[in-house]
Amino acid sequence: MKQKRSLFDRTLIITTIVCLLPLVFSVMVYQDLPDQVAIHFNAAGDPDGYASKAFAAFILPLLLTLLNVVLQVALKSDPKRDPSERIYHISRWIIAPLNLFLCPLTLLIALGKPIQVERVVPLAVSILFLIIGNYLPKCKLNYTIGFKLPWTLASEYNWKKTHRFAGWLWTGVSIVCILGMLVGLSAVPLFLVGIPIIAIAPVLYSFILYRTEQATDTV
Repeated sequence: MKQKRSLFDRTLIITTIVCLLPLVFSVMVYQDLPDQVAIHFNAAGDPDGYASKAFAAFILPLLLTLLNVVLQVALKSDPKRDPSERIYHISRWIIAPLNLFLCPLTLLIALGKPIQVERVVPLAVSILFLIIGNYLPKCKLNYTIGFKLPWTLASEYNWKKTHRFAGWLWTGVSIVCILGMLVGLSAVPLFLVGIPIIAIAPVLYSFILYRTEQATDTV
């Protein structure tokens, strides 16, 4: 009889601690924050969404910490997970550094620091996509990571081909976006073109593979 694995492990504990670290910074700067803090920005970097300083300083990091715990449990509960895969560990570490980066960044902007959020955040997102794209081709069939479509889950061949294609695509688009922003291009047109490509093209590719497999099986 198999021993039941605990959902709570070292990675969950460490990532949760990392998620809570921004609270230390929040306590340090709380008195200097304005009553209303911008928590959302438009494509030009102008604030278009506000919250109380208590929400921005404390509730937002706690919500992301809770999201991290939910993600950890979901990944650990996947019966087809492969703990030896790099992308599995990257997925478990996605939220913690984002929380550590975004929450203090939000407070620094509220304190009047000259941060170009319209460039910094898209650049960070592009780097994240580049890292994920590098490991997508190595992603084995599972229920929580990757392009989980009816035909990819039903066919290991389709899964492998789709994620190999997606990996190259995500890597290429991410590099184009990073280079574009580094030479001064706006992130808006780059993302308006790039995001639909990396989201839709692998789905269409996998569906074409599925239809081709079906046609072959009926011959």
